[in-house]
Amino acid sequence: MTDTESPRPVAGWSPEDAFGTSSIRWEPLVADLAATALEAAQAAAAVIAGAEVTGVETKISATDMVSDVDRRAETAVAQVVTARRPDDEVLGEEGTSRPGTSGIRWVVDPLDGTTNFLFSIPHYSVSIAAERDGEPVAGVVIDPCRQEIWAATAGYGSFVNGRRCSVADGRSSLETALCATGFGYRPERRRWQAEVLSQVLPRVRDIRRFGSAALDLCWVAGGRYDAYFEWGLNRWDRSAGLLIAAEAGATVGVMGQRLVAAAPPSLFLALCDLLEQAGAFDARPGPEPDDSL
Repeated sequence: MTDTESPRPVAGWSPEDAFGTSSIRWEPLVADLAATALEAAQAAAAVIAGAEVTGVETKISATDMVSDVDRRAETAVAQVVTARRPDDEVLGEEGTSRPGTSGIRWVVDPLDGTTNFLFSIPHYSVSIAAERDGEPVAGVVIDPCRQEIWAATAGYGSFVNGRRCSVADGRSSLETALCATGFGYRPERRRWQAEVLSQVLPRVRDIRRFGSAALDLCWVAGGRYDAYFEWGLNRWDRSAGLLIAAEAGATVGVMGQRLVAAAPPSLFLALCDLLEQAGAFDARPGPEPDDSL
């Protein structure tokens, strides 16, 4: 797509549209998982598009919100997965939990960036990954505000709207790196993360915090950011995005006590050294949901 072309609506895409020509080389299982992920993500995006919010509740803190739109979008995902792959396990952020017998688990964040959505800030996403033996093998992240579909399958590369994408390896040193991060919901975690950030910020070009971890990871994949780090992501926050970043050439890792980092290979070790010096590996933020799922 050129700068003068209008973005194509995210509905009605085929796997060949979203995943590019890599789809012709897939094994049958990967092809089915990719098609299911894409259909489910498009179903959730259709719910979100133009949706009227009729109810909002809070979860672990007064700032951690969930709306009826989140739940309706997750239901739409579950319906697609159940119809196409009834033997798979499903793990959704908003409570959808179904055991499976196939060895495949679907990890779903139906609306990543709920606060942005509720405040009419155009930056949120749908994130869906299919995991085999605990590792993502197919992932789709839809950005309905920009009409972008980020997609990857393990071993076949990453794509945005069907165009292969790659990290900006070699573009920046640590001192000139544009980094993204995110913050938790509990006040004690935010205080600790601010302490870490105060030591990281003077050592890099700048920090961005836009509010969707899935899109942060995708934007590393597409070279819009040089790097991303955040402590405490759950599997639904990171699974699809980590696959997309890794398949675009990023080095990714979950280190220490749930510190997620992604960066081009030329930056990753320097970033991790800086984060370790800043105390980012050793969290002091209080209890959080169990991430061992």
